[in-house]
Amino acid sequence: MNLDPGTISRQTAIRILVRWIELRDFPDRLLPDTAQDRGFVMDLVFGTVRGWRRLEWVLAQFVKRRPAPLPRAALLLGVQQILFMPDVADHAAVHATVEAAKQNPAGEPGFVNAVLRNVLRSRETLLAELARQPLAVRESHPDALVTRWIERMGADTVEALCVWNNAPAETVVAVLPHRGTTPTALLEQWEAAGVRAQLHPSHEACLVVGHGARVEALPGYAEGLFVPQDPSTLAAVDLLQPRPGERVLDACAAPGGKTARIAAVMQGQGTLVALERHADRLCRLNENLVRLGLDTWVQARQGDAGDSATLGEFGTFDRILLDAPCTNTGVLRRRPDARWRFTSARLRTMVSRQHRLLTALLPLLAPRGRLVYSTCSLEPEENGEQAATVCREQPGFVIVASRSHQPVRDGTDGAFACAIERKEVESPACSPA
Repeated sequence: MNLDPGTISRQTAIRILVRWIELRDFPDRLLPDTAQDRGFVMDLVFGTVRGWRRLEWVLAQFVKRRPAPLPRAALLLGVQQILFMPDVADHAAVHATVEAAKQNPAGEPGFVNAVLRNVLRSRETLLAELARQPLAVRESHPDALVTRWIERMGADTVEALCVWNNAPAETVVAVLPHRGTTPTALLEQWEAAGVRAQLHPSHEACLVVGHGARVEALPGYAEGLFVPQDPSTLAAVDLLQPRPGERVLDACAAPGGKTARIAAVMQGQGTLVALERHADRLCRLNENLVRLGLDTWVQARQGDAGDSATLGEFGTFDRILLDAPCTNTGVLRRRPDARWRFTSARLRTMVSRQHRLLTALLPLLAPRGRLVYSTCSLEPEENGEQAATVCREQPGFVIVASRSHQPVRDGTDGAFACAIERKEVESPACSPA
């Protein structure tokens, strides 16, 4: 049986959503690389994952039992299209989704069809009632996040932040100067190839590409002219201030965007070690270094940046970048599933891991050396509080600068970075600059 492209797209989306529902697999890693409609599939999947809580609220108005994963995924996908994707025709939202459910014996297409048609008939009433629900429900965020954010930022700011998190993220790339091009020149090259893009207003090195663009297909990608990178992440390298001839460690390096920027600034002079704990991520790091023409100079190594046995062989460094694992609360629009992994317990786990990494890495700094600690989190415990705590525990280090990016305020992903320097003479403690 030949299926139309719309049905195939929804079938692919349903398959990804089932994996997410059952196993909590990362949906971005399940997106097909070759599909011509990859952008549409991404919109279907990411929109449904972002909106999971409000979509479940809608389904609860019509379904008294929780469906099996496959019909549940089809229903969530259908409701997302009917209520929150106005560019999708109603007929396609219902018919193609039902047809996609039919392709699996467990899809319950009759059940899916009946529920989606009821949702379609009740659309205006549902949207009006949803608008009266608490913020965490109507904007589809976990209570744990919304509550703590309101206590710190206020209700109006948090509502704007939640709305931002639910908007599809644009594709942003950072141009690498060591490959002999400039953002303006690359922009002209793309325009000649029919690629719609513009300079990013927040950073002169970045370009914003049309939504849904596949980075690997853009002109210049294979030649290593750029890396996918939001302007907020460039602050960490700016604070690091690496110089040619220095010894530099990128302690959690994959996928390699910040490594590449450090290397470009160092101009191939000195030592740059890119450390990555996980073998699969190390493979991705190596692939990117080859594409960027950096594999013959950057030393990519597998190892745990918090393990003294791993670190003992390296000696000291003039510069260390620790882009630490975190709860990702600053990038929820770009990583739509991350919000559903947030819990107070997970926050505590991340804070503990960050503390271990910082405590292990600071002693590797040479006198007057600088470590930059960065996250893509909005949580104080993972950011300034973390750095200040470790400095109090290890005299001789001082925070000399810090930067933060707030999505609504800055129009970028959320991020934090601070520079910690080792003094030649120990100081009592450090506090944020």
